[in-house]
Amino acid sequence: MLEPWRTGKVIKIENATSLTRRFWIEVPEVEIFDFKAGQFVTLDLPIHEQKNKRWRSYSIASAPDGTNIFELVIVYLEGGLGTTYLFNEIIVGSELLLRGPQGKFVLPEIITEDLYFICTGTGIAPFRAMSHFLHHHKLPHQSIHLIFGCRKLEDGLYVDELKELEKQEPGFFFHPCYSREAEVPDGAQKGYVHPVYESLTDQGKKPAKFFLCGWKNMIDEAKQRIVAMGYDKKTIHLELYG
Repeated sequence: MLEPWRTGKVIKIENATSLTRRFWIEVPEVEIFDFKAGQFVTLDLPIHEQKNKRWRSYSIASAPDGTNIFELVIVYLEGGLGTTYLFNEIIVGSELLLRGPQGKFVLPEIITEDLYFICTGTGIAPFRAMSHFLHHHKLPHQSIHLIFGCRKLEDGLYVDELKELEKQEPGFFFHPCYSREAEVPDGAQKGYVHPVYESLTDQGKKPAKFFLCGWKNMIDEAKQRIVAMGYDKKTIHLELYG
């Protein structure tokens, strides 16, 4: 059953990077905005006459916490009608028409294999939500590797927070990767995300499930590499951006 359209109120905005913003949205008409970590909401923005050209979907970046507030992290796209409106017109106190939660990009009910969360840019949003949900509810799991790719150090999202989570949650490992840095901090990787999961899976010898979120090019390459290592396509779950 599709969720109804509701009015959300923006209660806080922060710049995460030079091109990325965090928006906290409250849904006053419900006591609890109930969703599963990994789901998304659709915004209906006043940017076009046709409904389907006004709709923009964003993964929820926060874990469900029993309140009616959730967080989105959104990157500005040059020439994009949706993000131009959100970055230029939306301020604290603005209202947004939204529908959700939606989507089946969620954690397995029982985690029996290693999980690989592979993402680029704001594709980290659902995995941040999942990781905090696992930790807060003390869910049993195997090894979980969150592999996050971006270009430069200043493009990193939630990096310090996830490094701290790595210290607190046994079996959770955070691997930030920077494709355009000559030098990276300890614990980070130079280059792209793909060599990281290939080495961690021992080239396909360890049972695993793969969750992919980000731009199409990264997801297409990851699917090819994962299958080439010998994994079944059914082990791959994805959420495509753009």
